[in-house]
Formats: sequence, structure tokens, C-alpha cells
Amino acid sequence: MMNLLTSIKNLPKDSGIYEYFDEFDRILYIGKAKNLKKRVSSYFNLSDNKVKPSSKLSPRIYNMVQKIKYIKTIIVNNEQDALILENSLIKQLKPKYNILLRDDKTYPYILIDNSSSFPRLEVVRKVVKNKDHLYFGPYASGIKDITDSIYEILPLVQKKSCLKEKKACLFYQINRCYAPCEGKISQDEYKKIIKKAIDLLKNPNKLIKMLNTKMLSLASNLRFEEANILKFRIKKISQFSNFSTIDLAKLYNFDIFAIYSNNNKKSVLIKLFMRDGKITSSDYYFINHNDNDINLSYLYSQALINHYKNNIALNLDSILLPIDLEDKDEILSFIQSDKKINITKPKNKEQQNLIDLALNNAKNIIESNSDDKLLESIQTLLRLQNIPYRIEVFDTSHHSGDSIVGGMIVWQAGRELEFIKDSYRRYNLTGIDEYSQMQELLSRRAKDFSTTPPPDLWLIDGGKGQINIAKSVLDSSGANVDIVAIAKEKVDSKAYRSKGGANDILRTNELTIKLNKNDDRLLFLQRLRDEVHRYAITFHRQKKAKNMLDSTFSKAQIKKLLNHFGSFENINNASSDIIKEILKKKY
Repeated sequence: MMNLLTSIKNLPKDSGIYEYFDEFDRILYIGKAKNLKKRVSSYFNLSDNKVKPSSKLSPRIYNMVQKIKYIKTIIVNNEQDALILENSLIKQLKPKYNILLRDDKTYPYILIDNSSSFPRLEVVRKVVKNKDHLYFGPYASGIKDITDSIYEILPLVQKKSCLKEKKACLFYQINRCYAPCEGKISQDEYKKIIKKAIDLLKNPNKLIKMLNTKMLSLASNLRFEEANILKFRIKKISQFSNFSTIDLAKLYNFDIFAIYSNNNKKSVLIKLFMRDGKITSSDYYFINHNDNDINLSYLYSQALINHYKNNIALNLDSILLPIDLEDKDEILSFIQSDKKINITKPKNKEQQNLIDLALNNAKNIIESNSDDKLLESIQTLLRLQNIPYRIEVFDTSHHSGDSIVGGMIVWQAGRELEFIKDSYRRYNLTGIDEYSQMQELLSRRAKDFSTTPPPDLWLIDGGKGQINIAKSVLDSSGANVDIVAIAKEKVDSKAYRSKGGANDILRTNELTIKLNKNDDRLLFLQRLRDEVHRYAITFHRQKKAKNMLDSTFSKAQIKKLLNHFGSFENINNASSDIIKEILKKKY
């Protein structure tokens, strides 16, 4: 391999990606450059034919450059290609000295298709350009609560399949639909109902008032369970309707991005979506970094790439940022939009007020986040590289080598629902023992790093052997992720759990730690371990029940039973007499 000095002197002057590696072949940093030779050389002082870090570097980057053993480069056609490739590689490999933005969520919209004779509210993630399509959003949360509430309040066509039917169904009988399938309402009358639905979508506070009225009515009639459902919906919808008091004179259509930092370890990215002069939704993400040496232009570029890779810039006039963007032209050429847009700093007081609003909310999110001290304490205790804002937890489950499965659950800081159930994954496994099963489980997860970035921490149910497996998998993938194992203390080679407390042991590659059973850090990690254990066992029982049914009943019979019981586990728990009665056949 070419030595570092020769490698630096022979760098090309093309646009591309550079990757720094240490003596153990671990990737340290990934960057992009318009001119690779000029950019990479800026990290070094090459006087007297010796390679030293440049004196102009921050302490953190100076420390990184001291560790560089060799450099790899990838030449691309232009700066835009370099920008996109850099973003993709950072998310896949999570280098130690890069700041990772995990913001790659696809946001849903509410669609009203006016080409339909009797349009309804549909939740969609794919936007199709069509003059008859009316979209509302994007929504960071609460979209199902909004649509469910409007369907309960207004007698719209409740299901997509309803219009294919020729006879009024239960929804008509309970006054939830006026049965256009039987011609009981004209298109003109139906349009008046749709107009009311559009008004509620544009003014969520009106919807909240109607839900409050209905909730109080249900409670006064002692229908507390139904009232509680509405209470939860109101809370979800209110999360973004708090911004609805902002109603600008001009009908701005902005996506607003702002990053706020309060110390040398953490920042938060907040996004506000404004349509027709009103903020319709908001979202935020924590950003891990180790000091104040952060390039805001770089972070905003990464945030925009992550967001618009999965979301079209729909009904948008401008993207509003607090700063001028260095890669503005490259980002604009990457973004898909339905019309010409711009990336801009505020141009007037109203726009500056929006940026201030975003920054103030980001500040409040950081200051009110109750997870901070606990997570920072876990980082210190276990000597983790990063604060574990996002944690993936793994466990396997089987019975005597039968119906072998694995489960992964995801926890993320700063969310109302900390367990991110949309990110849970189930795996059918083939390994013959617990180690080969864990190897298969973790390897399959690591294969998805290119599409689903790695977390800050892997938490594994097990001990030293499982840690070694995880380290091997991560080393092979090149990704930079902390690893912690949690295992029950063993007495006479058996896992021990006393009444009311567990003497669990925490392990990293270097540490073995026993904490007091009431320690908040231990209780938190146990909570994560117990959730993945529940998730894996539930999947195992379902698979086991399915296997038993497959050997006993025909496909048609299983389908009939599923329609009745709802799950394989419920079928397995049902008595044979009930099953016989349902199938109308003796066994």
C-alpha cells in the first residue's frame, strides 16, 4: 500500500469522495471535495517530507488526523454526485468523526381525489402529479387520528371498497355514511360534506373543538372508554395545531429547517412545514457530535438531502434556512419538486420570525428532554463513543430448536412514543445454537445499513460471546456502532432472577459492570431487553402455532379460523370444541 505522504502528493484534482482509515482498517472520516488534492492536503502539513496535522485544525480533527494511516478516494463526475455519495456512505458506515443525521423519514399526505364521483380522505406516501388531486400535509404525526376523527364526524364514504358495493352496509345503519352506493345522496350534496372535511383539514383547531364536544358528551353518558380514545386523539392532533395560531397575511408555502445547539455534545434539527401561511406539521431529530466544531452549512446540506430523497417538494415556494448554503445549487438540482423553488435566508421580518420560532422550539426540545441526563450517564458508565439517542435491541427465541426466530426493537430519545414500532423487525432464523442464531440475526440487520442507517448503540441479550459476534459483524460492515450486552447473573449455571429484582450484568468489549438493582441506568436497559424479549417470544409463539396448524388443517380451514380468531396464537389457545363448531366439521 502506498505510504501516506506519497498518497497525498499523488491525489487527483477531480471532484470526489475521500475516506480516512486508521492502522486497524477502521474508517475514521468520509468527506467530499470539488478538488480532492486541494481539500485533503488542507488537513496536513507536509514540510520536510513529513506528514503532520495542520495547525489550523480544531482539537478534535487534529486528533483524528494523527490516527490516519491511509486514504482512499472515489472520483465522481461532478459536485452533486459527490454530495449524494458522501451522504449515502456516511449513513451506511457511520464513521467515528462524521456527524450522522438520521433524518430520512417519508412523510404521509392526505389525498382527496376529485376525479372520483364521491371522493374520500386517503393517506398516501407517494405523490402523483394530477390536477384532480388535492393534497394536505406533509404530516409528521397524527395523520391517522385526523382521518379517523373526520370519518367519525362527517358521513363520508368510509372505505375504498364501499363504492364497489351495491348495497348499503353497517356504516349507513349507524349514520356514518349516506350510502352513495344505493344512490341515497347526490354528488352535489356529497360535495358539501367534502367541503366541510377540507375546512377541518385546513383548520385543525375546529376539529379539536368538535372532538372535545363529542368527548364530553360520551363521558357524561358514562362511555368512558370511547371518551378516552378521543382524548388521546385530541392530544396527538394538538401537537402540531399549537402552531396554527400563526396565520400570516401572505400565503407562504415554506419548509423551514433550523438547527440549535446548547452545548458541545448535542444539537437538534427541527422542521416546520408551512402551507397557505399556516404551519401544518413539525418534526425534530437529535444530532450527536462531540464538540463545537460543526459546519452548519454541511449539516443543513445533509438534512436537505435526507429529507428530499424520500419526499417531493410539493406545493412549495421556498426552503427557509437561517444561513446561506454553500451547496445550494447542487441541492436544488437534486430536489424533486412540482414547481421551481428556492433555498433562502429570511428576506423580511415575517420570515425571520419563522426562523426564530423554529430555533426557540428547538431550544425548548433540548432543555425539556428528560432522557438527557440518563443517556449521558449511560455513555459515561459504559464509555460509549456517543450518547445513545437511538438504540437497537436484539434477542432470539426458539423451543428445543423449533420455530427459531429473532427480533429487533428500536428505541429513540425525544419521542413521545419512545419505542419506534414501525422500525421493529422479525427474522426467521436457521442457526443450530444461540451463537449462530445471533450471528445470523445481526448479519441480516447489518446488510440493511445502506438503506436503514445504523444506530448509536446495539444492546444484545447475552454475554461476552454475543459481544464478540456483534463486533465481528460490525467490523465486517465497516460501521461504527457501540455494543453493550445485558445478561442475567447465573447461579449454578442457571440464570437467576430473585423476587422483585434481577442481578443483571452489563458488558462491553472492555468492561463488566454490576449495578444496584434499583439503578436507573440498569432499569432502563432492562426495560429495553424485556421489550425485545416480549417481541421475539410473541413471534416465536405465532410461528409455532402456525406450524402446528399447517400440519392439522387445510389452507381454506386456516383462513376461516384466522377470519374468526384474528391470529394464529388465538387459534392455538382456542378449545377443540370451538374450532369444530367454527369449521362445522368433526375432528
